[in-house]
Amino acid sequence: MGLSPTSAGERLKRLQRDGFVSGFGARLDPQKLGLGFLVFIEVHLDKTTPDAFERFARAVRLAPEVLECHMVAGGFDYLLKVRLPDMTAYRRFLGNVLLGFPGVRETRSYAVMEEVKSDAPLPV
Repeated sequence: MGLSPTSAGERLKRLQRDGFVSGFGARLDPQKLGLGFLVFIEVHLDKTTPDAFERFARAVRLAPEVLECHMVAGGFDYLLKVRLPDMTAYRRFLGNVLLGFPGVRETRSYAVMEEVKSDAPLPV
């Protein structure tokens, strides 16, 4: 049961009016932009204090390679989603950028071999 174009448009207008829409944007092809290497990185901080979290968060916000950064509960402190041209660029990013962020004690990296599903819309 799909929505008719009119009801879908009306629903979008209602979501905008009620403040649910946080913005619009184009989905760009990372391969065509030369950013085909995707990696997720676990970050362990040396301290888990409000000040340490804030200093790390400030540094992450200044790194354009970091697409997403999430503070998580569990065995590490943050999970980063990073896009770069290739493994060589990732090695430079790790050594010259990420390991220089305040409080970083340890990282674990997971290179993505295949993107099965990404940028899915919210199920509303």
